[in-house]
Amino acid sequence: MVATDPPAATSVSDGMTPNERRKLPLLGGASPAAPLAAEARACDRDTRPAYAVWEITLRCDLGCIHCGSRAGKARPDELSTEECLDMVAQMADLGVQEVSLIGGEAYLRDDWDVIAKSVVDQGMLCGIVTGGRNLTDERVKRARDAGVDGMSVSIDGLEKTHDALRGAKGSHAAALRALERLAEHGLSHSVNSQINRRNLHQVPELLELIAPYGIHAWQVQFTVAMGRAADHAHLLLQPYDMLLLMPVLGSLRSRLDELGIRIWPGNNLGYYGPFEGWLRSDMPDGHNESCSAGRHTLGIEANGDIKGCPSLPTADYVGGNIREHRLKDVWERAEALRFNRGRTVDDLWGYCRSCYYAESCLSGCTWTSHVLFGRRGNNPYCHHRALELLAQGKRERLERTTEAAGAPFDHGHFELTTESWPEASRLWAESLARCTPRDTSLLRRFIEENGCID
Repeated sequence: MVATDPPAATSVSDGMTPNERRKLPLLGGASPAAPLAAEARACDRDTRPAYAVWEITLRCDLGCIHCGSRAGKARPDELSTEECLDMVAQMADLGVQEVSLIGGEAYLRDDWDVIAKSVVDQGMLCGIVTGGRNLTDERVKRARDAGVDGMSVSIDGLEKTHDALRGAKGSHAAALRALERLAEHGLSHSVNSQINRRNLHQVPELLELIAPYGIHAWQVQFTVAMGRAADHAHLLLQPYDMLLLMPVLGSLRSRLDELGIRIWPGNNLGYYGPFEGWLRSDMPDGHNESCSAGRHTLGIEANGDIKGCPSLPTADYVGGNIREHRLKDVWERAEALRFNRGRTVDDLWGYCRSCYYAESCLSGCTWTSHVLFGRRGNNPYCHHRALELLAQGKRERLERTTEAAGAPFDHGHFELTTESWPEASRLWAESLARCTPRDTSLLRRFIEENGCID
C-alpha cells in the first residue's frame, strides 16, 4: 500500500476562522480541587490503576473540531522534564502497568521520547496516540529506540471528511503515511476513530481503507459533547443513532475476523444490546463493565492535574495536582477519584435508575453523561435503552441549551426529551433493530439512502 507524502497542510472550511479553531485560553495554574480526605479507606488502598493516559502537552499541530481538550497551544504551566520523570516513578510505585502518552500531540514536546523511555525503564508498557500529521521517520525511530510498544493513529473517515474534522487539509494523507512509516520501522500500530453524524455512513469503507496498512487493532468510539465537539452539536449522534451504529459495527464482524484486526470498542460504546457479546468477547463476562475511572484507569493533564479518567471534565473531576500532593495520596484520598468505589444504583437517575442492567452497568461511561447534563448517572447513549424505547414507539433526542465556555475539557448543557418516532423513520428503525451481523445488504441500502436516522 503506497501513500505519498502530503503537501503542506492548509486549513479547510469548518465554520470557524483559523484563530477561533486554534484558540486556547491560558489557564492560571492548576485547577482547584477539594481537600483530600484525612484517611484512605480499605477499598482505596486495595484499588490500583492498571492503565494511565497522560496528556504530556496540550500543544497540537491539528485543529480538530471535535477535540475535547481544545488542544492547540501548550499550557503555560506544563510539567518540566524532571517533574515528568518523577511522575513516571510515582505511577510505577502506584502499580500502573501501561501508559499511553497523548496530547495535543505528544511528539511536539521536545522530551517526549525521554519520558517514554523512562516509562519503559520503570517496567511499564508505553504507547502513543497521534494524529500523525508530522510523524516523521526520525520521530518514529525515536519512539522505537525509546522502547515504545506501539502507536495508534487517529483516522476519522475518508479523506474529505477526515480533513474537515481534523481542521487541516492533507491531514488524512499524512495519517496514512504515518501508518506506512510505522510499518516500515517495525513498530506495532493501530487506528482509532471517532464516529459521529458526519462519518457514520463511512464506517465500512473506512475499515477497507485502513486494513492494508498492517494494523492489529481498530479502536472505535463516538464523539462526545466536550470541548469543541460541544460547540458543534450537529456532529453529535442522537441516542437513537445507536440503532444504526451498533448493527453497522456488527456487520463488520466476519470481515474483521478475516483481516485479523481486533475491534476495540471505547468505553462509551454499546451497553447490553444484541451485539455486545461480539464487541466485548474478550472481557470476562462478555459485556462492558461500569465506568472504570478511578478504579482501573488514571488520567493526567500536562500541568500535573490528576483525574480518574483522562476524558473527564477538569472542573469537576480533578482530585489534586502532582506539585502539591503525592500521586498515591490523590489516588487514595481525593473524592474526585474515589466516586466509583462503592458506587450503587442509588447514584443513578432517569432511565438508568430503573434499568434491568442498572446494577452491573451503573449508567456506563461517566464522561458521556456528565458533559450532557452536568451530573453523572443517566446515559442515553445505550443500545439496549434505544431498543426498549423503540418497542414503545419512542425515542430520545438531545438538544443543546447552554454553550460551553471555551476552556479545555469543558462542556455545555443538553436537554433530553422523549418523543414519538416519525412513521417513516420508525419503520427503518424497526428493520435495523432486527438486523443480525449477516444483514449487510439492508444496512448498506439504509446508509446509501439515508446516512443517519432522522
